[in-house]
Amino acid sequence: MIRFNQFSLARGTKPLFEQTTFALNPGEKAGLIGANGAGKSTLFSVLRGDLHADGGDFSMPPSWQIAHVAQETPAVDRTALDYTLDGDTQLRRIEARIAAASAAHDGAAEADAHAAFADADGYTAPARAETLLIGLGFTLAQTKDPVTSFSGGWRMRLNLAQALMCRSDLLLLDEPTNHLDLDAIIWLEDWLHRYPGTLIVISHDREFLDSVCNVTLHLENRQIKRYGGNYSQFEILRAQQMALQQSAYVKQQKTVEHLQSFINRFKAQATKAKQAQSRVKALERMEIIAPAHASSPFTFEFRTPDAAPNPMMVMESVRCGYHTDAGEVPIVEGVTLSIQNGQRIGLLGANGQGKSTLIKTLAGTLEALSGTVREGKGLRIGYFAQHQLETLRPQDSALEHVARLAPDTREQELRDFLGGFNFSGEMATAKIAPFSGGEKARLALALIIWQKPNLLLLDEPTNHLDLETRHALTMALAQFEGTLILVSHDRHLLRATTDNFMLVAKHRLQPFDGDLDDYRDWLLQHAAEQRAAAKEMASNGTSDDSLESGQNRKEQRRLEAQERQKLSHLKKPLQSRISKIEKEMDKLNAEKAQLDIFVADAASYEPAMKAQLTESIRRQADVNGRLEALEAQWLEAHEELEQIG
Repeated sequence: MIRFNQFSLARGTKPLFEQTTFALNPGEKAGLIGANGAGKSTLFSVLRGDLHADGGDFSMPPSWQIAHVAQETPAVDRTALDYTLDGDTQLRRIEARIAAASAAHDGAAEADAHAAFADADGYTAPARAETLLIGLGFTLAQTKDPVTSFSGGWRMRLNLAQALMCRSDLLLLDEPTNHLDLDAIIWLEDWLHRYPGTLIVISHDREFLDSVCNVTLHLENRQIKRYGGNYSQFEILRAQQMALQQSAYVKQQKTVEHLQSFINRFKAQATKAKQAQSRVKALERMEIIAPAHASSPFTFEFRTPDAAPNPMMVMESVRCGYHTDAGEVPIVEGVTLSIQNGQRIGLLGANGQGKSTLIKTLAGTLEALSGTVREGKGLRIGYFAQHQLETLRPQDSALEHVARLAPDTREQELRDFLGGFNFSGEMATAKIAPFSGGEKARLALALIIWQKPNLLLLDEPTNHLDLETRHALTMALAQFEGTLILVSHDRHLLRATTDNFMLVAKHRLQPFDGDLDDYRDWLLQHAAEQRAAAKEMASNGTSDDSLESGQNRKEQRRLEAQERQKLSHLKKPLQSRISKIEKEMDKLNAEKAQLDIFVADAASYEPAMKAQLTESIRRQADVNGRLEALEAQWLEAHEELEQIG
């Protein structure tokens, strides 16, 4: 168990945690959320042992192996596969033992090391590492490429693969989806569902948090508060608790005013002095309830477009791609598309298939290799590129950026506009160089919105945005009166703002008949088919090799017996896990039934029952979250059992 007890920590003169207490049980998957600067990354440093408490204490099992994603990738010439295998430090130590024993010609030690290697699944390690890399978007050929050949985003994927390869008891993931496309995120979710250890993840992707986590840790006011359930359940619980707190605060303030009024009126009268003094003591003993406070929600809206051409744009037999010295490099071919006014399209597809290339061609920043692109009269495009922040001028202020777009507009009008994006006062006139990625992304969006576009082309607009700004963008796009084409790995944004999907796959654009859940199922089925095909190829290869080597029937029977024994060995812990899960589910279902009855009873809402009701609602969410997690574990265990069988 991970336990923080009255834990306090400051960085410099800034206190981040003050006497906070919470615990995590083995196997729980927690989402760590809070405003930027609240201390999320600092908490990870504490868990890794890099920082220590100023007060209170923190404990976790000393034998636990911790895995986290390195922020830097060494420029090494080793292959991506070897780099990923380095994550399994136990296996690397055994390999070193084998090499040392071999060099010393110590046959006994070498035999022991080889046995340990087999017990540690060393012979399957390269295949497991390959599976991780392919799941994260690498091709089979790329697994053999040197680390130095990959760009920054792909190196972060390598670091993630290395962390997943580690045999960890605690896995710490800090914004793991930032460098992933939707396909890789769905694969990662599926992998994390099966991860048996304890997980703590920092993320601004609410659907990822909802899918993976069964506990939420909220950092606010130098405290870490534990909520049972995923992010959506946390939002509901927190709203309920804030409503109860605000109600109690208002009621107490009336009592305080009444007592203070009596004291003020009668403290000078001898006949009432004792009563006034008793009320002073009552006030002193009273534990004052703080008013419920939530951060002001950040909101903005798109300006109404001046025109609405229909169709917005027509593409006929367009080839999208690049001109190079070696000739044309087509990426998406045969695109025939008519974009109608009011359409809201989400583009799906793996990295490298051409989504960004298609968006650039639509935006006109990339010329079509062939075919026809016709724009409607009055078309005004608002384009947010993946690397939009690089187009901003670091030494200029937010006000100077927007003034370039509107040189004839009064400064106060521009200031008022920027204030709607939280760029007010001195922040509007300060250089943007020290701004955070989220603040720069907000400015880039503001510049697009000022131009009143009627066709929005957004390529991963949420990469640098926190949860609150993502929510504000989602609400603004939902009310946008123009046409939208969106590429995003944020499924909550896609669900809330688009009406239909198109798939870029095998370098073609085609309609996708289904929603994001269908897309997830399609991806997982496709991945399962690939794994099955790989197994069949491996099996055929083994059979051919066996025939070529003239292996006799006796040896085959021995191998088959070994395989049956291995299957039995693999099935036994799964069957035991299923039985254990079912027992816990039965117990929780019984408790859930009692809690549901109590919460549904009108008598439970009497003032005298407030504390019990609050605790029951909290426990109800805990139980529901745990049951949901157990059900997922039960299904996964059965699926694994079926695959083994």
